[in-house]
Amino acid sequence: MARIILCPGQGAQVVGMGKAWFDASPEARAVFAEADGVLMGRLPGGQKLSELCFGGPAEVLNRTDVSQPAIYTTTIACWRGLLARWGCVSAVDAGVAATAGLSLGEYSALQIAGVFTFQEGLNLVALRGRAMQEAAEGTPSGMIALIGADESQAESVCAQTLAAHPGEVLVPANFNAPGQIVLSGSKVAVGAAEGVAVGMGLRGTVLQVAGAFHSPIMRPAADRLATALAQTPMQAPTCPVMSNVTAQPHGGQGGGGGGGGGGIEGSIRERLVEQLMAPVRWSGCCEWLVGAFGGAEVVELAPGRTLAGLMRRINKGVKVQGFDEPGA
Repeated sequence: MARIILCPGQGAQVVGMGKAWFDASPEARAVFAEADGVLMGRLPGGQKLSELCFGGPAEVLNRTDVSQPAIYTTTIACWRGLLARWGCVSAVDAGVAATAGLSLGEYSALQIAGVFTFQEGLNLVALRGRAMQEAAEGTPSGMIALIGADESQAESVCAQTLAAHPGEVLVPANFNAPGQIVLSGSKVAVGAAEGVAVGMGLRGTVLQVAGAFHSPIMRPAADRLATALAQTPMQAPTCPVMSNVTAQPHGGQGGGGGGGGGGIEGSIRERLVEQLMAPVRWSGCCEWLVGAFGGAEVVELAPGRTLAGLMRRINKGVKVQGFDEPGA
């Protein structure tokens, strides 16, 4: 059977994540061991990544520069464990029709499709998390979720807020599912947007995040990421991989992998840089996948079940099989 693989993004982290896969699967253990070696001495307190995933503390695991490599590693460990369970050695062998990941999860989706190695992807997400953390610390900023809003209402909240606070930053950052849109911007604008939303009959909830992800405030992080991406070898994906920026497969590869030279690989690099400053169109990604591969089995990798919950709001008819633990 054809499979669609969904990979979680930042926010899915929880202390203990990946431990069940580590205990049950030699292949998953090997992924955590490789990550510990690659990131040795690069994490707070000199801790191993596996120690932070399995035992926390939560306040360290929740840091952007820790949670991003932690989620990426847990996702790929789960994937390698599943491949072994299915008796497969690759995404092609496993019948993967397409992959998609929410924001950070796009890197996991690209790795599964063979665009770069696990270690190359881990180095990218470690740098990405660190650069985003530092960009957030450099400008007081944040994010606010609008519950019950559509895209035009979200744009209106931004417009009204910025009219009252010229010079501030406020943009749509995440189109996660119908009725769930996140705005991102400067601290002043995010605070003011909450009142604007209430005035429009919407509910706004300020999120506990390090800063204004997927906004122009991430420009310093995007510049650093662009340099790292330019130095990272890439191959054409073995299946369509969704771009969060366009809600279409990278390189327009709707029928599969392909492309060569600087073509699809160059496009992937460009979209990943844009992704730090552009809105994540997750709802659109899922709609495209369901339309293109309606009969496929949809699989959500560890950690968590966030994407299954979003899919219920996007298309109630699609069942998502979660593998947060091996017994799922």
